[in-house]
Amino acid sequence: MTIAVGDRVPSVPLFQLINSKLVIARSDELLGGRRSVVFAVPGAFSPTCSERHLPGFVNNAYAFWKKGIEQVVCISVNDAFVMRAWQKDQAILQEITMVADGNGEFTQAIGLSQGIRTPGMGIASRRYTMVVDCGIVTHLFIEPQDGGRAISRAEAVLEALP
Repeated sequence: MTIAVGDRVPSVPLFQLINSKLVIARSDELLGGRRSVVFAVPGAFSPTCSERHLPGFVNNAYAFWKKGIEQVVCISVNDAFVMRAWQKDQAILQEITMVADGNGEFTQAIGLSQGIRTPGMGIASRRYTMVVDCGIVTHLFIEPQDGGRAISRAEAVLEALP
């Protein structure tokens, strides 16, 4: 079942590479106790994610903070080393918290996994953005399974926030 507005985020392990150490952060802890914007991409380094989706959140991080968002989190079904390399490649300093859902546990738990039709691409996340306030989903923007990024882009989310 797909997560919905009013649902609590699941408690599953997510991974970050911090100071060259692999750190496990439970999703409910990472997203509890503060107001967060969480956006997911089908894959780090993919053209649409790198050229259009991620940059919108980086460029609008300050605008999110002005609206009371305390952290902007990017999640992908990649490992923490890939997410850290992507962070460096995109010259992201502290605007975005890059998080790996390497086993796809979070993505599957919220019902937003998808099989990529291109051979060899495996399981990925659907493209979505959600606003989470103290562990509860308050806004949810899910792209159709056939693609797109109009619904979940940073600018669309900002327009929806008070």
